[in-house]
Amino acid sequence: MMRTLDAPLDRRVSRLHRWAVDEGLRGETAHDLFAGFCQHLLAEGFPLWRGYAALETLHPRWWGSGFTWQRGLAFVKLAQFGHDHATTASWVGGVFHHLAERAKAGEGNPCIRRQLAKGPPERDFPALERFHAAGATDYLAELFDHRRKGTCGLGVAYSFMTDRPGGFSDSDVHLLRAALPAVSLAMKAHAGQANASRLLQVYLGEDAGRRVHGGEVERGSVESLRAVLWYADIRGFTAIADDAPAHAVVDLLDDVFETLAGVLREYGGQVLKFIGDGLLATFSFDEESCQATCRRVLDAAAKAMDAIDTLNAARRSAGKLTAAVDLALHVGDVLFGNVGAVDRLDFTMIGPAVNEVSRIEALCARLGHRTLISAELAAAAQPGPGRLMSVGYHDLRGVRAEREIYALRF
Repeated sequence: MMRTLDAPLDRRVSRLHRWAVDEGLRGETAHDLFAGFCQHLLAEGFPLWRGYAALETLHPRWWGSGFTWQRGLAFVKLAQFGHDHATTASWVGGVFHHLAERAKAGEGNPCIRRQLAKGPPERDFPALERFHAAGATDYLAELFDHRRKGTCGLGVAYSFMTDRPGGFSDSDVHLLRAALPAVSLAMKAHAGQANASRLLQVYLGEDAGRRVHGGEVERGSVESLRAVLWYADIRGFTAIADDAPAHAVVDLLDDVFETLAGVLREYGGQVLKFIGDGLLATFSFDEESCQATCRRVLDAAAKAMDAIDTLNAARRSAGKLTAAVDLALHVGDVLFGNVGAVDRLDFTMIGPAVNEVSRIEALCARLGHRTLISAELAAAAQPGPGRLMSVGYHDLRGVRAEREIYALRF
C-alpha cells in the first residue's frame, strides 16, 4: 500500500529536507551541517550511535576531510587526508573504496548495508569487525559521487551505525536514504565555496585570494599601500636548468620555495607570486608597527638563509641539486589589485618599489652578499649596531639616482 504524503514517516523526511535546504541556503559549513544533521536524526527518533561523512577537496596538500559524530560527545571530530591516502591499505580495503569502484562502473549513489550482529559474513570489511566489537549492530554507507565527464568530483560519502539491538528498522533506512540527497546538496554547496576559497589562496596568496573570493574582481580596482617587499632568486638558475634533468629542477624549485615560504609563514609574510626561479613576498603594516615589522623581516631573512644552507646540506648528502639563493628587502608604496585583460586578470602588485627590489637583488652576486637591504628599509628598521653594513652607493637599472645599499650581517 502506497503511503500518503501525510504519513508520519514522510513528514519526518520532509522536515529533514526542509532543514537541509535552509542550512544550505544559509551557507552553513559542512562540519556544522553534518553535526546538525546527526542531531536532527536523533530528534526524529533515528537510533544513531555513530555517523561519519567524508568530502573530497581540491587542494595540493589535502585529498579530503572527514567528520565523525558520536552520540554523547559534544563535538564533531575533524580529520584531513593527504593525497597518499588513496594508496593506503585502510582505503583500498575499505567500504568507501568499494563504493567508489561501483560508482566508477556507473552505479549511481551506491549503498551498502551490513547487519553486523547477524554474524561474520556481514562483517566482510576489516573496519566492520572493529565497529561490531565496539558495540555497533547495524551499518549503512552511501556514496554521492558528483563527478561528470571532464570535471573534478566533489563527492561525499557517509556511514551511519546504531547500537540498538535488532539494528535499523526499514523505516530508519528509508528515512536516512531519503534525507541524504538534500543533505549532500547542502554539503556540496559549502564544499564548492570552500574549495574555491582555498584554491584562490593557494594560487594567488592568502590576502589576494581572500579579496578575489570576496568580490574584488573588477579590472583596474587597486589600492595603495605601504609594505615591505621580499624578493628572492636562485643565483645561476639558467645554468642549473640547462645542465640538469627537468624533473630534478622542479624538485629543487619545490624545496627552495617551500623552505622560503615556511619562514615567511612563521614571520607573518605572504607569498604574492613565484616568478620563474624567483619569489616575491610582502609584509604589510600600519605606521605604528612599521619599525617592528621591518625588524621582524630582518630576522626572517637571517633565518631563511640559514634554512637554505640546511636544505642544501641535506640535498648535497642525498646527491641532489643545490642552489644559492639571493635575497633583497625593500620598503615602499605600491598599488595592489586587479591588472590585466578583461578576460585574464592578475591580482598583483605594481609600482617603483617592486622594480627597485628586483634591481637590488641583481646586485647580490656582483657585491658578494646573499642578502641586500635598501636604505629605506634600513632607516625604518633602525636595527642595533652591527646588524647591517653599508656596501656603498650603486646604480639600479632604470632608477635615476644612485641608492645606498646595505648587507645583512649573519
